[in-house]
Amino acid sequence: MNGDHETNNNDQKTPLLPIHRSQSMNSFIQSIFTLKNLFTILGPLLCIFICLFVKMENAPTTSANMLGVLVWIFTWWLSEAVPMPVTSMSPLFLFPLFGISSSDEVAQSYMDDVIALVLGSFILALAVEHYNIHRRLALKITLLFCGDPLNPPLLLLGICATTFFVSMWLHNCAATVMMMPVATGILQRLPSRTNSGHRNQENSNSDDDLVTNFCKAVVLGVIYSASIGGMSTLTGTGVNLILIGMWKSYFPHEKAISFSTWSSFAFPLALVIFLALWAILCLFYCRKGSSRALSAYLDKTHLKRELDLLGPMTFAEKMILTVFSILIMLWMTRSITEDIPGWGSLFGGRAGDGTVSVMMATLLFIIPNKKQPGEKLMDWNKCKKLPWNIILLLGAGFAIADGFRSSGLAEVLSRALNFLENAPYLAIAPAVCLISGTLTEFITSNNATTTIIVPLLIEIAKTMHIHPLLLMIPGAIGSQFAFLLPTSTPSNVVGFTTGHIEINDMIKTGLPLKIAGIVALSFLMPTLGPMVFGTDKPVNNVSTNYLHMCG
Repeated sequence: MNGDHETNNNDQKTPLLPIHRSQSMNSFIQSIFTLKNLFTILGPLLCIFICLFVKMENAPTTSANMLGVLVWIFTWWLSEAVPMPVTSMSPLFLFPLFGISSSDEVAQSYMDDVIALVLGSFILALAVEHYNIHRRLALKITLLFCGDPLNPPLLLLGICATTFFVSMWLHNCAATVMMMPVATGILQRLPSRTNSGHRNQENSNSDDDLVTNFCKAVVLGVIYSASIGGMSTLTGTGVNLILIGMWKSYFPHEKAISFSTWSSFAFPLALVIFLALWAILCLFYCRKGSSRALSAYLDKTHLKRELDLLGPMTFAEKMILTVFSILIMLWMTRSITEDIPGWGSLFGGRAGDGTVSVMMATLLFIIPNKKQPGEKLMDWNKCKKLPWNIILLLGAGFAIADGFRSSGLAEVLSRALNFLENAPYLAIAPAVCLISGTLTEFITSNNATTTIIVPLLIEIAKTMHIHPLLLMIPGAIGSQFAFLLPTSTPSNVVGFTTGHIEINDMIKTGLPLKIAGIVALSFLMPTLGPMVFGTDKPVNNVSTNYLHMCG
């Protein structure tokens, strides 16, 4: 009996589940002492240290506070210790708490005409994606460029040009995501090749190698064409919008940069870089014999079959294309020239590009799609994929630009950069492109790079006594020359994950492309810039001296 009783007691004391107290404690400690948590704490600590111990001569205390807040925000941005969209909202509470600006003032940065432009264009992009219009467009243009017999360089030009055109009106990442399935769908008819990176030199000109090289050229062409096309319009990338917003914030009395003004400069630049890309891809990847090797697997018949599977254009597709075309026309004609003011003058300059962007996007929720009774072209459920992270990042960039100026930190930096007064512009501009591009390659996103570097460039321009746009534009566009690494941009990631390209392919193509971009931008900025942006005219206290500028 006693034995039975002892056994019962032991059973009651035995836990139903094993307890690993030491392991649980160790895992808990390890979960606390992580690199991300370290950077999460480091941001506020650095901010407090700067606010307490950094003293700036002849500057208000808000200058040091702004510097501390910037260090806090950029620490979180660069380390991604806190999700970037959440970090982008931090100015909403940091600026009021540190006396930089009121809550109402900082909140206005998160919804202005530029943000409205982004919202409207993103909704239109979702409509294009939902109705598969991009695929139809890509197949038609590629079919046009295919050639008979097959001409690989011409086919590559068609695929790249289509991506370039799509990314002019949609965000470049969205354009890459849309176009990559189209490009890989064309490549699916080609024979797959494993271990393409370890080929014999003797077989380098074999049919398999020629096909593999063409696949690489197509994927590289799509990701780089999306980045290049995106820089040609305001809607193609967030960087352009950040730049325009900062120009408006720092120089509110100057003429705003409209959609048509930006495209008048950026489109020729993008076109030059695009042609350089095509030449580089043809030189490295479209070797002699490619036409013969590809003709066995790819011809116009395949492309026509893919296009026929989509069927005839529906009423919904035609209406979305009509709305998009009208929007583009309104963007391009709001402000044409000083002699031809455009339709914006009818409203006393109160209507902006964001006005018509949201207006045309609203039409999508009103026009029926003629598929189901009462169903419209778009509904709000389809808008759940809106990239709010980009919108919040843009708002944070505008808020930082305002805080930079209102806190007095901009003046402090201006005095610190006096040593650059005698530096020649033709030496500074390429360096600015290179620095901003390198930051994007290795450290942060091009949006964050632009947010960090443009306020500094404005102060450098004041010190050098040149027009601010002569440095702002190279800094912003230069941040988009991130062509070397898979992780540099979301577009690069999309292309790398297809498995058709390797890092050495990106470096081999991206390095000469980066050089071509820097050379083209450094040449066009002082030549085309004055005609488009009026960079030969003074801005407030910043005077332009071309003799001094060109050294």
